[in-house]
Amino acid sequence: QVQLVESGGGLVQAGGSLRLSCAASGRTFSSYGMAWFRQAPGKEREFVATIRRSGGSTYYADSVKGRFTISRDNAKNTVYLQMNSLKPEDTAAYYCAASSTGVIATTLRPYDYWGQGTQVTVSS
Repeated sequence: QVQLVESGGGLVQAGGSLRLSCAASGRTFSSYGMAWFRQAPGKEREFVATIRRSGGSTYYADSVKGRFTISRDNAKNTVYLQMNSLKPEDTAAYYCAASSTGVIATTLRPYDYWGQGTQVTVSS
């Protein structure tokens, strides 16, 4: 079992930056594949970025590639999402997700643990 708690969301102007954090409980964080998803009102939850257990490989949605960076600190049980050059279309609730098998993907499966979400609002 792992609990995920996101933080760092807020209101920012277009072109600005935010860094989201996701703190995980438990002693097996380094064995989990981690990801960030987002969901805008009236839309389905969509993939943003994912990172392997070791942090050696990362993958991004085309819409955020070159602007967002996912990273993790296994010593701190934390995964981050650095968001630069934010656009109004990035406005959404951002969710941290963990895959207990270590498998990562751009789909909701195989992530079996989710945080409660943190709101990001980008004004034009």
